[in-house]
Amino acid sequence: MKKLYPAFIFLVLIPFPCLSQQDPLTSNYMFNTLTYNPGYAGTSGMICATAMNRQQWLGFKGGPSTTLFNISAPVSPFRINSGVGLIVANDNIGFDKNINLSLIYSYIVEIGKGKLGVGINAGIYNMTLDPDWKIPTGDVFTPPSGDPLIPETKESVLTFDAGLGVFYTTDKYYAGLSVTHINQPSVKFSKGVTYIARQFYLTGGYLLQLPNPSFELLPSLFALTDGKVIQFSATSLLRYNKKVWGGVSYRPGDALIGIVGVELFNGIKVGYAYDFPLSDVRKSTSGSHEFMVNYCFNLNLGKSPMRYKSIRFL
Repeated sequence: MKKLYPAFIFLVLIPFPCLSQQDPLTSNYMFNTLTYNPGYAGTSGMICATAMNRQQWLGFKGGPSTTLFNISAPVSPFRINSGVGLIVANDNIGFDKNINLSLIYSYIVEIGKGKLGVGINAGIYNMTLDPDWKIPTGDVFTPPSGDPLIPETKESVLTFDAGLGVFYTTDKYYAGLSVTHINQPSVKFSKGVTYIARQFYLTGGYLLQLPNPSFELLPSLFALTDGKVIQFSATSLLRYNKKVWGGVSYRPGDALIGIVGVELFNGIKVGYAYDFPLSDVRKSTSGSHEFMVNYCFNLNLGKSPMRYKSIRFL
């Protein structure tokens, strides 16, 4: 597997022009809606903050490492129901290190028994290449200086990025459709140009009350595509007394995932997900680990109202 690492990095970077890799995946996507769908901002009626750290393919050199933070809140400027939010994302894979900082606004309207949010996010996307080539000795190997397309030194480029999304939620179910990098930002390096491809998201979930009132079943679906490759996750979680949850998720051809979580106190939720890889990469990794902290609260009360039963708040 060691031979695949340089080849993998080569495919990520070259040839120019090209489209970049997909956005980072998260197994606790039900807590991370704001990152990929700005329409979510403010629809809960509470201030919500989420932090995540994902270490993918642990033990695999150059494996993805992602840290995310987002926060959103309902606002009513000029008596217009709205939501605002902030996203900070740091994603590293191989030589590629990316930082995304975005502001969010959503317009919220009540439809039926739920709320529909139509949102936009706009901000900056910083892509950094920091190559560290290991060239074997011998005349048959070409050093980076011998190829006009291979970057040799650290480069960092800043570009504008934007996205759109719609999100509908009720006490029993939610659904969302969104697109990130809608402007397909161009990143101009000294040895070529790469483009960040649009990513389309579809997600939905439902709350099913079981005969025992202490238990609820929470099935959900998450799908992502750049128009060429489709990835999706099907998840089923069992929640007890609205405080403890656990279940499994499946990404075809990629991973089988175990998810657990608990609400500690005053609305603070902590979750963990372990991805067991199903592809050949499992020969070189012990799996992926993801940690999540989420806190939703009402500013007037200073704590999460326990009467709120939306499926969006596990």
